Amino acid sequence: MTRIAEHELPSTSAEAPNGNADGEVPLRPGEQAIAQARLQALPNPSRHRDYLLHFSYPEFTCKCPRTGYPDFALIKLWVLPDHSIVELKSLKLYLNRYRDAYIFHEEATNRILDDLVAAIEPKWARIEAGWNPRGNLKTSVTAEHQPQNRPATLAESHSADT
Repeated sequence: MTRIAEHELPSTSAEAPNGNADGEVPLRPGEQAIAQARLQALPNPSRHRDYLLHFSYPEFTCKCPRTGYPDFALIKLWVLPDHSIVELKSLKLYLNRYRDAYIFHEEATNRILDDLVAAIEPKWARIEAGWNPRGNLKTSVTAEHQPQNRPATLAESHSADT
């Protein structure tokens, strides 16, 4: 096994070139967008009928608050919109904000659902977070908003499994 000497490791952001006098490196455009991300509600363009939105985000990351090791998950969201829908770029950037957050699986899953519900006030919403195995243990966390409003189409199909 080849070992990389410390002086061969890539520099950290504090040591990166183009820093200011204090050694701080300005945020890159994508980092700025993520740091400023907020879920944005848009008017539902099809309020005349119920329809189901499904979002899948396979690159969710956060950090374990006990160890600092990264955790990875596939986040699936289903939404039965009411007056508003979520703007997709804002959802993507919002989910990216977790990448440096120290948060437990259960808290991250429930906070995402709570924030989405607060932003768009859907008739019904569901989140499933499938966390990658850690120590040979796979974790899944599922939460629902307004389970009594679960759409019949979800019960009739296997869309919850895709």
